[in-house]
Amino acid sequence: MSPQISLFNGAAWYLAFLFSTTLHEASHALAALKLGDDTAQRGGQVTLDPIPHIRREPLGMVIVPILSYIMGGWMIGWASAPYDPEWARRNPRRAAWMALAGPAANLLICLAAAILIRLGIHFGWFDVPDRINATHIVSAVHREGLWELAAVLLSVFFYLNLLLFAFNLIPLPPLDGSSMPLLFLSDSAAAQYTALMRTPGVSMVGLILAWQLFGPLARVLFNGAIQCLYPGVYNF
Repeated sequence: MSPQISLFNGAAWYLAFLFSTTLHEASHALAALKLGDDTAQRGGQVTLDPIPHIRREPLGMVIVPILSYIMGGWMIGWASAPYDPEWARRNPRRAAWMALAGPAANLLICLAAAILIRLGIHFGWFDVPDRINATHIVSAVHREGLWELAAVLLSVFFYLNLLLFAFNLIPLPPLDGSSMPLLFLSDSAAAQYTALMRTPGVSMVGLILAWQLFGPLARVLFNGAIQCLYPGVYNF
């Protein structure tokens, strides 16, 4: 891959990562505000401006994503939105909906990218590529200028948000999916479950297990998503 193409793809990856992560955390913050906790609003997190989110997590929003792209050709990172633990303890179901708002935002971005890809193919702007990867899920008919940029951006937005949605829904702490049981537990059981999830070391173990599980899961998920995007075209 030439340096120009690497820089081009890297810029596309970072733009997609920055927007997707910002919307993920802003969705957490907005959901918390609507459900009775204004902690994130007071911290300036109810916004699509990435600057407050970068200020809160500069390592996860800037340094690690850029380093991971340089070393591996794709981006990983993190961000966070503050919330009141006492509010979450008193309102476990509301806390669960607040946690699930982030992955829901990533799913919406992924679906929006899929719709734009299909519309582009319908109108003859895009085409189905012969080979698919994270930055080449769709190709531009005229492979130059803005159409090529649009094809790469839509590819990365689709791929990245599919992974962010799925990874964050794994029901292990500290991921958002670990809050799903709170929707179904009684108040006393929810309090015990929350205390267990906050036990020192549990989040680290959960993150290691989730990372190990996600490799095989991601391949199956991606193949299934491509078959839905291009029915009858790709058979993995």
